[in-house]
Amino acid sequence: MNIPTIEVGIMSAKSIEFQLNGCFRQISGEEMENVSGKAIVTGDSSFVLHLGDKQQKIDDFVLLEPLDEEQANFELYHVVIGVKFHWERKETQRFKGKLKIHVENGMLTAVNILSLEDYLLSVISSEMSAASSLELLKAHAVISRSWLLAQIEKGKQLKDANYKTLIRNEEGYIRWYDREDHSRFDVCADDHCQRYQGITKVSSPQVYEALKATSGEVLMYDNAICDARFYKCCGGITEKFENVWEPVVHPYLTKVIDNEVTRDNVTSDLTIEENARAWILGNPSAFCNTRDKEVLSQVLNDYDQETQDFYRWKVTLTQVEIKDLLFRKIGIDVGDVLDLIPMERGVSGRIIRLKIVGNKDTIVIGKELEIRKALSESHLYSSAFVVEKVYDTCHCGLDPQSPPSKFLLSGAGWGHGVGLCQIGAAIMGAKGYPYREILTHYFPHAELKKIYT
Repeated sequence: MNIPTIEVGIMSAKSIEFQLNGCFRQISGEEMENVSGKAIVTGDSSFVLHLGDKQQKIDDFVLLEPLDEEQANFELYHVVIGVKFHWERKETQRFKGKLKIHVENGMLTAVNILSLEDYLLSVISSEMSAASSLELLKAHAVISRSWLLAQIEKGKQLKDANYKTLIRNEEGYIRWYDREDHSRFDVCADDHCQRYQGITKVSSPQVYEALKATSGEVLMYDNAICDARFYKCCGGITEKFENVWEPVVHPYLTKVIDNEVTRDNVTSDLTIEENARAWILGNPSAFCNTRDKEVLSQVLNDYDQETQDFYRWKVTLTQVEIKDLLFRKIGIDVGDVLDLIPMERGVSGRIIRLKIVGNKDTIVIGKELEIRKALSESHLYSSAFVVEKVYDTCHCGLDPQSPPSKFLLSGAGWGHGVGLCQIGAAIMGAKGYPYREILTHYFPHAELKKIYT
């Protein structure tokens, strides 16, 4: 197998500005040779490429290819990163490879076409610091490679399948989100898939070494490449795949206790509400239970370090805030919110189904990302939380329909919790665990195999 070429969706907008550094040629529509400099694609009902003194109408797409892939690159302006997360912002980003801009439903999408290994060079430096430990970088190279190849294969299968991400019933609905949203490219560049910022982020000799040492290596289970997921912090125990996405069991994406030593309180069944409450309100030891600034600075980029409370956290929502969020973020109006009741929890304590009780209506929502969206302007850190209702006055003897003035959410972890815990893996790397052991810890039953060199 040769190194695959992939297509990465970078941004979508009504207008896209970019600069070609070095010589490019257009290999679609009216061919243009040796073009460079600033350009813009803009329009309303139709789109036009303005490049130097040249103009060209774009009906479907335009494809620009560097004449020298090692020397030439392009910059995209106003790229949004951290979409709908608390660190959302715009950047100018630089990329190697080809630039494709296509038109769809009155919008433009910029796509970067490049080799998988060049893509990974950026992902490893964008998802975390290029100064991370070598063993962590090796582990992340393997899982990022595995995840992407698994998604490409899944995309091929979905073309002919009636794939659903929404289940409705008389109680409410269960929704999950995955990469099937992308039909004209393989993967997006933001946290919805895996963070990719081209050659904007400074790489390091360790990143090159990690990629060279693991070139072509993937995790496999039952002769298929593993759908190797990852996130920031598990909160002490990882979650099962089927509790977050479609109801498919992957034995390598299951409950893992993120600790060197299994302890009785850690092995409690967190699907039981009483156990989950004690676990979330506690402070159990775990690889990811750390405030080691040196290790965290290696794993987290500057904007990620704006959040220090990720293992255990608290959020307060007023009655006005929660009603507004529910209506704006997921389109439901239950009136005054009387209660938030976990109906089902996963093995990590993350809520899979949440009942929202109001004085006008009651609805059950899920899965974890929908819950996180519903209760935050961006996203809650995770759906592993317990709820405390706060009243302005003593609730004794009050009408049970009396709404709380506030809801205090006490939570655990950062992210969906399935697969590799980046902060836990960083601590393992700092403790001297080799990357194979890190992968074995977070992906039990998976095998490491080389599928190309």
